[in-house]
Amino acid sequence: MRLFSLKTITLAVGALCATGASFAQSSVTLYGIADLGVTFVDGNDSWNGLTSGNNLTSRLGVRGTEDLGGGLKANFRLEGGINLDVGDGASGYAGATAGSGFAFKRNSTVGLQGGFGEVRMGRELTAAYNAVARYDVFGSVGLGASQLWGDGGISDATGLSTTARTTNQRVSNMVTYLTPNFAGFKAAVNYGFGEVAGANSNRRYMSLGANYDNGPISAGLGLERLSRDVSTVAATAQGGDISAWSLGGSYDFGVAKLLAGYRQSKVDDFGAVLGAENKRKGYMLAVTAPVGGSGLVRAAYNRYEDEQTAAADAKADHFAIGYVHGLSKRTSLYGTYAYIKNKNNGTRFSINGSTNGLDNGKQQGLQVGVTHSF
Repeated sequence: MRLFSLKTITLAVGALCATGASFAQSSVTLYGIADLGVTFVDGNDSWNGLTSGNNLTSRLGVRGTEDLGGGLKANFRLEGGINLDVGDGASGYAGATAGSGFAFKRNSTVGLQGGFGEVRMGRELTAAYNAVARYDVFGSVGLGASQLWGDGGISDATGLSTTARTTNQRVSNMVTYLTPNFAGFKAAVNYGFGEVAGANSNRRYMSLGANYDNGPISAGLGLERLSRDVSTVAATAQGGDISAWSLGGSYDFGVAKLLAGYRQSKVDDFGAVLGAENKRKGYMLAVTAPVGGSGLVRAAYNRYEDEQTAAADAKADHFAIGYVHGLSKRTSLYGTYAYIKNKNNGTRFSINGSTNGLDNGKQQGLQVGVTHSF
């Protein structure tokens, strides 16, 4: 008994060919970074151990694109942080707790791109952060990372909060538009929905980032604002708005690259106290220099200044120097030394997030490790 006619087989082969053509126009990539090293911090108390993500944040992600024709493409990206030293997913987002499982907290977006630019929706790095943080020669990780984006130390709450969430790095529930490149100039804007029923302005986030890259010259500007959260607190206790602006740039001389950055932020009703403010500003000066074709020396100086209502002003100087040596295109060895000194023996700033280890306002640390990308 004949089960399939010649016509049926022909149609099936045609469908498979069409499916193959569709697959040929799409791509899905699994990628990641594994970074682990030994860290030693010395202050009033010393600490040493293994730490993950000292040179680049350890992560695992998947990204893909599909060519829709007519110059239009669809894309997606899912990315989560990993702590290699303990194997948990408490990485890449503020508020992570030890033992947390893997989550796509670093990036979870879907979008469309074409001649008009690109539109994305989901959770990702903000436009203001992307525009200026790229001038941090330590990549915003490790003991040498710049702390310019720490808005009064307010954590990035994932839900309702009695104080405003920070504007640094990533925001959820966000729509992003990126312009095409116009002779080296490009810009991006974000709008993050607060998603508070009956109070659409609560926890609303808005951001603008602009960059100009032309030969050895690079410049970036960031503007951002996060609206207060008054959805779960009494009328007499309000969370505060956060507004900030940042500016950065670099010039590549070939033998060395000079980089600089500045950021200023203000938190209203700081600590849910009406009329209280937290003003923070700081600047960064940095340099990188290639060595021997496979090495990179990097050094940075950061100055932080913090003013809080009914509290003494705080200032700190942060120095860091490091070296990255490429063993291959995907594997590198690195070492970083950092030192911080708070003015007047203060305790507001530290290099590892713990002010308990400060010795008369001072702290130093060393990290050595290996990074592998795949």
